[in-house]
Amino acid sequence: MLWVGKTQQEWVRSGIDEYAGRIKRYSPIELTEVREEKGAIAETARQLECARLEKQLPKAAQLILLDEQGEEMTSPAFAAFLGKNRDMGTAELAFAIGGAYGFSASFRARGVKTLALSKMTFTHQMVRVFLLEQIYRGFTILNGEPYHH
Repeated sequence: MLWVGKTQQEWVRSGIDEYAGRIKRYSPIELTEVREEKGAIAETARQLECARLEKQLPKAAQLILLDEQGEEMTSPAFAAFLGKNRDMGTAELAFAIGGAYGFSASFRARGVKTLALSKMTFTHQMVRVFLLEQIYRGFTILNGEPYHH
C-alpha cells in the first residue's frame, strides 16, 4: 500500500498496525508513506505527490487507486477480486491512497482499477485503516473463516 502523508493520529497508526499484522498471515504486505506537498496549488501538489508515489511503486505491481469516483464493491466482491488476482498469478497489487487533491492524470492512467470504499467522504488517514480491514476481511472470506458473517 502506498499513501501520501504521514499518519498523524496514534489511534489510526494502531489500526494500521493491527490490520497489517493480520494480513501478514495471508500475504506479505508493505506500507509506504510519501511526503505530502504542503502549500502548493492543487495541480502542483498532485504532480509532485504522484511522482513520489510512482518512485515507490514496484515495477510489476498492478496499481489500484482509491478514489471517491471509483467502483464500489461489496466485501464478498472485493474478496473475489483479490482471489482472482491471486489465482491469475498477479505478482503484486499496489493500493494507492492519494493526497488531498487526488491523483495526477498520468498516475491515474497507470492504474488498472479505481475503487471507492463508500459514497461517504472519509479522511485520508481513516481510509488507510478501512482499506486494510477490507483486505483482511477479503482474505478471511477467501479462506472460509468466520470473521465475515
